[in-house]
Parts: sequence; C-alpha cells; structure tokens
Amino acid sequence: MSTQSQIDYNRIAKAIEYIQSNFKLQPSLEEVAEKVHLSPTHFQKIFTDWAGTSPKKFLQFISIEHAKSLLKEEKLSVFDAAYETGLSSTSRLHDLFVKIEGMSPAEFKNGGKSLRINHSFSESPFGNILVASTEKGICHLAFENNQEMALGNLKAQFPNASFYEKQDQFQKDALSIFGKDWNKLNTVKLHLKGTDFQLKVWESLLTIPMGKLSTYGNLAGKIGNPKASRAVGTAIGSNPVAFLIPCHRVIQSSGNMGGYRWGKDRKQLIIGWESSRTSNAIDSI
Repeated sequence: MSTQSQIDYNRIAKAIEYIQSNFKLQPSLEEVAEKVHLSPTHFQKIFTDWAGTSPKKFLQFISIEHAKSLLKEEKLSVFDAAYETGLSSTSRLHDLFVKIEGMSPAEFKNGGKSLRINHSFSESPFGNILVASTEKGICHLAFENNQEMALGNLKAQFPNASFYEKQDQFQKDALSIFGKDWNKLNTVKLHLKGTDFQLKVWESLLTIPMGKLSTYGNLAGKIGNPKASRAVGTAIGSNPVAFLIPCHRVIQSSGNMGGYRWGKDRKQLIIGWESSRTSNAIDSI
C-alpha cells in the first residue's frame, strides 16, 4: 500500500533519522530536504503539517533529556487524581474516550469460533494500519508494512473466527482518534482477548496522559504490584491495539525509548508527535 500518507511518513522518519545522526553538525533545512528528495519549501510544509512544529523543535521532544524531564515530572504529578475526576485538558481528552471490555472465555474459546471479525486497512499519521472489530468493539489495531502478513497475524490470533473485509462504525470511531479535534470523539470501544493481569495493565496505560511518559516500574506500582515490572513489560509487549492503548508512552527509567512491538523508530516519532501537540495546546491557553 504505497499511499501518499505512507510516503510522507517514510520521508519524515528518514529526515528525523538523518537529523539525529548529524545533529552536532546542525544540518540546514536545504540539506535535510535534499536527503528526502524534496525542495526545502515542500519539505518544511510536509514536516510542519505532520508534526505541528519545526524539525529542530521536534528533535527536542524526542531527546533523552526531554524524556527524563517528563519522568521526573510524573513522580511529582497528580494526574491520576485528575484522570479519575475528569479534570483533563483538551490535549488528553482522547484517553478518556477509550473503554476496554475483556472477552469472555466463551468468546475466544476454540480459536474464536463464535466471533465474527470485520477488518480493513487504513492510513494513519504513522503509516498504514490494519484495524479489526467484533460486534462489541475493536479487537486489533496494528501498524503494517505488508498487508498479507498483517492479516495473517490477525487470523493467527483467532484461527477459527469468521473474517469479513468491512469497515464498521467501531473502526470509524477508532480511526477518528488520529484526528485533531478530540472534543468530538465518540467513545472508542475495545473488545480484547487477555488475562485479567493483561487487561489491568492495558487499562493502566490509559491513565498516562498524552504527551507524558512513564516507566515499567512506575506502572507496576500503579497496579499495586511494584515487583512485577518484568511481567508488566511482557503485558505491554502483547498489547493488541496500537496507539489507542498507549504502550508507546512507557520507556526505560534511563530515558531511553526501549523497544516497541511496531518498531522503535515509530515509537519515537509517536512520542514526538504527541509532545508537539500537547505543547501547542498549552502554548495556546
């Protein structure tokens, strides 16, 4: 799927990689634009439209120093209380619209034999995605580089389910979360196959505000099991719904980004993209 959205995302990813590798040399706009085969004017427009900020500012958002400052801020923050009482800024409203329901044993018994799953391929700011849903909500969302492989991975999770190539309202609601006007979001419903522990971890990820970060250890503490950071990491790694369940907001305590099921570079770009939007929201207040 070689769409314009995917092409633009690949160009921005390549540009960021080049700037990071040559940051000490302070490459000019013209130099970076040449590396992605665009005119300086066109590159500036594409980057600003996508990131909402300049390449230089974006780099600050994905630096280790910025990550460390966010982790320090988390320890002093009362955002959990704000989340519970609904006191939230517009920039993180979308987290409040995601609701998780676990599948019952009967719903995924015998490889999901009782499930009817609709699926479709779509675009996102971070590349093409495969999104799938049952009659109760989204059960899968993954960034994909190869349609056939992505669909194969989905079917492997529910080998006996019935699959239909169709975009339903659950999927439309989920895809709207990539938009900029989160005040108009419908509730995004997720219908997930997971253990009680996994569901608890995935729900706790929703308490990390957009533009903020947490660590595996801190997340383990929040679910009342501070010694379970390794198990928390495993649960995060098995998250079946990219972006909507923000596992990308969990990093190492050192400030390093750590791994990501859908690629470390993509994780870094998502973190920067979210930071630029929350920063712009704060600046506009």
